[in-house]
Amino acid sequence: MQQALSSLDPTQQQQLLVAGSAVAVGGLLTCYYWVYQGTKTKRIPIGDGWWGAGEKPQSEDEKVFPFQVQTSDEEIQDLYDRIDRTRYTEPLEDTGFQYGFNSTYLKKVVSHWRHQFNWKKQIAILNKYPQFKTNIEGLDVHFIHVRPPHREGQRVLPLMLVHGWPGSVYEFYRILPLLTNSLDSLAFEVICPSIPGYGFSEAPHKQGFDTLAAARVFHKLMERLGFSDYYLQGGDWGSIITTNMAQMKPECVKGLHLNMLTNKLRGFGVLFSILIGRYLPWLVGFTREDVRRLFGSVGFMERNFYEIIRETGYLHIQGTKPDSAGCGVNDSPVGLAAYILEKFSTWTDFNNRDLEDGGLERKFTLDDLLTNIMIYWTTGSIVSSMRFYKENLKTNIDNRLDNHTGVYVPTGLAAFPNEVRHVPQSWARDRFRNIYSYSYMPRGGHFAAFEEPQLLADDLLQFVKKVEKL
Repeated sequence: MQQALSSLDPTQQQQLLVAGSAVAVGGLLTCYYWVYQGTKTKRIPIGDGWWGAGEKPQSEDEKVFPFQVQTSDEEIQDLYDRIDRTRYTEPLEDTGFQYGFNSTYLKKVVSHWRHQFNWKKQIAILNKYPQFKTNIEGLDVHFIHVRPPHREGQRVLPLMLVHGWPGSVYEFYRILPLLTNSLDSLAFEVICPSIPGYGFSEAPHKQGFDTLAAARVFHKLMERLGFSDYYLQGGDWGSIITTNMAQMKPECVKGLHLNMLTNKLRGFGVLFSILIGRYLPWLVGFTREDVRRLFGSVGFMERNFYEIIRETGYLHIQGTKPDSAGCGVNDSPVGLAAYILEKFSTWTDFNNRDLEDGGLERKFTLDDLLTNIMIYWTTGSIVSSMRFYKENLKTNIDNRLDNHTGVYVPTGLAAFPNEVRHVPQSWARDRFRNIYSYSYMPRGGHFAAFEEPQLLADDLLQFVKKVEKL
């Protein structure tokens, strides 16, 4: 051994020493990891709640009643009047979307909204799928419920899709036919609820409605609809809500599929992999694609810290004083559009910040984007949707039991390349203990169902087939 070492030049010896030390440290960390994991609980309490106005009644009305989106000429005229009174600020030269929504392009969007966009036509599209409401924990919860057409020999499984912010159930309108009207041997009966405080679901009247409360409410919804076990899929807040559902009642969740992954950038294993992963990816379970997405050409700190800081100003506002900022965007339709659509630009691809039009029409039509805006505008739900951040961030996150509880149901993870942050499978295993599939998606960003419905549907289908052993 000593003779073999002496035959190496100093640089090779140093590299071997670093690798050997890394292996030793990695072994210790692995032992620590498995000991630590053994202390994690396997489920979180279900609890109960009441979010309606006033005191909780003796009994709850559990009726499910049909719902349709409606409008009036007065509502549309009020929108036009407010749009016509908009006061714009000229953008700085050569800034694209670096300072937020570029007002030169904003004028084009608003002109389309005012003169070409047909809200009544879009309402007909919204109403093409059956919609309902039912009162759960004092709130009228809105949901879409789509059953597939009967096909001989086709297996049908229940699936809940959960949206996030600043989205709505409309994000799923392009993926719904792919899931429910498939010629495959497998199809889904899909339930898409609006998170309370978003769109057509009633907003909580009391403080404290967080992802755990939403998870419980959605379990109660599925139970009320007659489902005892089902699949879940989510992104953004939807990924956290569905994860909480899997932690809360794992016996009801046949499988969990996510297109946004979260983990804590701390702990010995993660810190070690950040330090060594670019140079010895195999040692920490990274693939070449993980290295490319985590480090890229700008380095880990730039991609995963400075970029996140630049893009999370909204989170600090909404997590502290949502009503202050919300007052303005709830009163101005153009302000609301700028605030929301900037996210559909940047979170689709960070490079869109360099474009004057924010790249919005590369993945979306203006009619689709404005339909989502109109759901927030006509329901006046932007403030209550922003409050959801405060409810989830106002307590010490480390004290939340769900952050110390593993997920043991079968899990499928779809990692889209332009998601705000990449989480390798080796990091995801810290929380998700039963990963059936982990897919590096070829394209797409944060709004997967809206941007790349076929890719997401295909990945969801292959995951479910693995779980069902089809």
